[in-house]
Amino acid sequence: MPGLDQEFSTLTDRYQTTIPASIRRALNLTKGDRIRYSLDASGRVYIEPIPTNGSDTALGPFLDLLEADIRARPTALVSVGPVLVTQMQALVEGVEIDLDTALDPQND
Repeated sequence: MPGLDQEFSTLTDRYQTTIPASIRRALNLTKGDRIRYSLDASGRVYIEPIPTNGSDTALGPFLDLLEADIRARPTALVSVGPVLVTQMQALVEGVEIDLDTALDPQND
């Protein structure tokens, strides 16, 4: 495609490939990083790094599942009602949390 930087790689017998160095640099990828492949309606494929969430191996897949569900069923999203808001406020009443303080890794 004119005007676009292009790189090429080859699939192995096991369908593996090496991401070209210029693409790795552009995406700031390093060894062990995870990437996401997305396919749009026109058939164009995008790759992007998946941000690391510390050592939490469940959060990334959960967020991916949530994203897929929202994309598949956007009309299922509903606002939180006033009764639930009141119940949630009652649960945390009197609890002080400093969002700028790091969590203690000993309390996992």
